[in-house]
Amino acid sequence: MIGRIAGRLLAKQPPQIIVDVNGVGYEVDVPMSTLYQLPATGEPVTLHTHLAVREDAHQLFGFATEGERTLFRQLIKISGIGARTALSVLSGLSVAELHEAVRGQDGARLTKIPGIGKKTAERLLLELRDRLPKSAVAVSAGGAASEAGDIANALAALGYNDKEVQWALAKLPGGITVTDGIRQALKLLSKS
Repeated sequence: MIGRIAGRLLAKQPPQIIVDVNGVGYEVDVPMSTLYQLPATGEPVTLHTHLAVREDAHQLFGFATEGERTLFRQLIKISGIGARTALSVLSGLSVAELHEAVRGQDGARLTKIPGIGKKTAERLLLELRDRLPKSAVAVSAGGAASEAGDIANALAALGYNDKEVQWALAKLPGGITVTDGIRQALKLLSKS
């Protein structure tokens, strides 16, 4: 599995980019939310990735944040939702907006995304309701709240329940980086 890629951004051809890693150009499909955060071509770039291996292709998907990748992985686990549809969802809504839509069971918000009809929106809301950590659902899109959301998503992906995630987040100091936050939260949770 390829979990992260770092290199030089060669080209942007939405929804695909090419990242040069030591002379090898990797084609990476990204949601629009990630595309908007990318540096100019020729600049260094680092992405969290998900490798999808199918019978006829190996596809690499890239994300600016761990939260986006975690949500992408939750989406593709849903019956009838493929990688392209998951990218559309992440292109149409930020992680925080999707969490908000799920919490409010707002299907109308999802149907505004191209390729998502009423039945698909209902299925997404139903399936994601129990899969998304409630602590991450309340997270907003900016600053420290975004970092807290990424920490919460990482802990949930590691199998911690919502109560444990909320407890660990409450114990972390403000302004902590995502990496340090995950590390400290894991220490706290291992002692409890």
